[in-house]
Amino acid sequence: MASRELTDVQLLHELEEFAEAEVERHLSMAKDWHPHDYVPWDEGRNFAALGGVDWDPEQSRLSDAAKAAMFTNLLTEDNLPSYHREIAENFSLDGAWGTWVGRWTAEEARHSIVMRDYLVVTRGVDPVALEEARMTHMTHGFGVGEQNSMLRSVSYVTFQELATRVSHRNTGKACGDPIADRMLARVAADENLHMMFYRNIVGAALDIAPDQAMRAVVEILENFAMPGYSMPGFRRNAVLIAKSGIYDLRQHLDEVVLPVIRKWNIFGRNDFGAEGEALRDRLDAYLTDLEGKTKRFEESRDRAFEREAARGIAAR
Repeated sequence: MASRELTDVQLLHELEEFAEAEVERHLSMAKDWHPHDYVPWDEGRNFAALGGVDWDPEQSRLSDAAKAAMFTNLLTEDNLPSYHREIAENFSLDGAWGTWVGRWTAEEARHSIVMRDYLVVTRGVDPVALEEARMTHMTHGFGVGEQNSMLRSVSYVTFQELATRVSHRNTGKACGDPIADRMLARVAADENLHMMFYRNIVGAALDIAPDQAMRAVVEILENFAMPGYSMPGFRRNAVLIAKSGIYDLRQHLDEVVLPVIRKWNIFGRNDFGAEGEALRDRLDAYLTDLEGKTKRFEESRDRAFEREAARGIAAR
């Protein structure tokens, strides 16, 4: 079966009716909320009474893993201008596409606002270090890659938004603070709605240009990296986050990649051409390899936990 190959302009035109429907669905489901309602302002007043004392780690109630996750998640949200540019360049600012880009940007901005206010007010992390890292991270910016396209961009944000939802939700639980848990549950709910928009657009693209859309999906998955990979301290924080179970390879595979692949019915479709069939085989090999890496990671983590437990017993 021959598969269509469309330009970005043609894809935007053919997918516009789906974008219109997705924007309407999103607006009907989205809930407006106010960042200031999720911040314990009284704590800020208590710290202000100290007379501007420099930040001290003892002021934070968060565990090292929770601090690493909050720090990483906030800097990721901070880089919104880069994501806006990436989406705007690959979409259109006309019609439903423009409406979505504006709405999505406005909703995402609330996430960085509420998370920063919470961390500064509760003295959760060093505010000076946070600001220095923000400047560095945002100066570097973000891009999907040199071979970017509308389909690569929308494929990437499908997986990225779902990964962010999982990370935010688990970070809230790891904070051990009901206020943080409620705040990040609200943020995660937004991210889920954003993911649905992008996921459904890719689903429509798979029906319109199966091989072309499949190419974008496979290339994105094979080279996937979270948008915070270039931020200061990312590797160290990622290890802490994974070790604590906030976001690791198992969650990436079982809660992000596989549910989306199933939703698109990738392995049940019969409309791929020769290229699409070959790409499906590549995806199958990728998933098998990722499962192997996941098991090795889990075995290594379990051994590390056992060693730590043994050292703890010996020290008593």
